[in-house]
Amino acid sequence: MFCAQDLQILTQGKEIVQINHSYTRHRGTVRGLHYQYAPFLEAKFVSCIYGEVYDIAVDVRADSPTFLQWHAERLSSDNHRTFFIPEGCAHGFQTLTGDCQLIYMHTAYYSPDFEGGLHPQDPVLAIPWPLPLTDISVRDASHPFIEDGFKGL
Repeated sequence: MFCAQDLQILTQGKEIVQINHSYTRHRGTVRGLHYQYAPFLEAKFVSCIYGEVYDIAVDVRADSPTFLQWHAERLSSDNHRTFFIPEGCAHGFQTLTGDCQLIYMHTAYYSPDFEGGLHPQDPVLAIPWPLPLTDISVRDASHPFIEDGFKGL
């Protein structure tokens, strides 16, 4: 289930320093899209231990050939997948069932002073959320839309 050597290949030698659990009650809820600035850039592993989510990573690395492109995976307690999200990517998800629980393993500590976010309904990203958005936090709804001047990380 766990091999530090295997994980460090993906995390470029960084260790897992924090593990978080989240619970989302309502189907259709969107959380994110969150990222952290240097010096708290983080890679993370995300698993859904109850329910099912549509999980998204958006590349916000300014020098990346995939800058502002996104990738999605369905994570569920049935498929047992874990989604690796590299440093410099924003993360978010939509619950496809109610009562979803996720586990996150992070390579950096959460630092609210170094947190950023993208609006999950940003037309530049054009993420096709599978369900109508039924709930989004005030915090996540207040994330800015991408403008021409967005430089990324």
